Amino acid sequence: MFEKIPVELPRRLNLAHLPTPLQPLDRISELYSYPYGGPKIWVKRDDLTESGMSGNKLRKLEFVVAEALEQGSDTLITCGGIQSNHCRTTALVGARLGLNVHLLLRGEPVAEADGNLLLDQLAGAEVTFYSPAEFAKDIKGLFNSCKDEYRKRGLKAFCIPTGASDGLGLWGYLSASQELIADCLTRGFEPDHIVCATGSGGTQAGLTLGCHLLGFNAQVTGYAVCDNAAYFQAKVIEDILHWSRLSGNPIDTQSLKVNINADYIGPGYAKAGPPIYKMIEEVARLEGILLEPIYTGKAFYGLIQELQKGRYKGCDNLVFVHTGGQFALFPYRHNFSFHRV
Repeated sequence: MFEKIPVELPRRLNLAHLPTPLQPLDRISELYSYPYGGPKIWVKRDDLTESGMSGNKLRKLEFVVAEALEQGSDTLITCGGIQSNHCRTTALVGARLGLNVHLLLRGEPVAEADGNLLLDQLAGAEVTFYSPAEFAKDIKGLFNSCKDEYRKRGLKAFCIPTGASDGLGLWGYLSASQELIADCLTRGFEPDHIVCATGSGGTQAGLTLGCHLLGFNAQVTGYAVCDNAAYFQAKVIEDILHWSRLSGNPIDTQSLKVNINADYIGPGYAKAGPPIYKMIEEVARLEGILLEPIYTGKAFYGLIQELQKGRYKGCDNLVFVHTGGQFALFPYRHNFSFHRV
């Protein structure tokens, strides 16, 4: 019998269209997995959590923004790259709920808004650009300064960390892990592996903790899109410990397995080479699914490379969690070859 996660969920908004579909990638499996003795590949379609607010961040914001409202906040402040999926989702959530949103974006101002940045502006979010050096030097100070400015206006701001990845946002993928496992059992299998892109660590932290609490042996692996394996090892544990303190549920982190693959980051965050774009094109043509070059494209490319190396040989079923981000395709349009393989 399938047991539910033995902890009580906190306040939550209903923003996402759940459950999201679980579907097989039959042609990808036949091409890239079966010839190497690998598993059947499935995709958990969290790119379909909503339309404009689509992606993994919406699951986290259901809990984070519920807490902001509970505290009487009327303004949300968060940060990310210029094409941040999280910032775009926060901007649209704020618009839906009648909240002010201020985005602290890493990068130089652009002449013409595109992709996620265009949607940020359409949603009415206030945007401030900072250089990568300013971000790295004192992001906490930037948050505090912005929050203080809203206080002077008589407004109460709530600060959301990068990717909504902390002990509060972790609830999003703690609950999603239960949904995912239930999906798999309904389809008649238990997953051997669950794979996702890791950019701020919160999605992987929630999935890792969820499988642990549910007593499932599925190995959760995050394919890093920035930083390094040591950073994400620490970040996932940090988020889980924060969750433990906030929720009052003790957790033995020594019993957790945090698996990071940092071999496919490439030139750096939001930078991808031709093989990534080729993989994005191929998945679109074979399966009708849209990946993007910042998160899902890198992670899926890494997964395929590891399949061909025999990394998943002997496994029966693997689930790739599609964390969304298709709006970020458009600013990178010139990198696609559109030459059929």
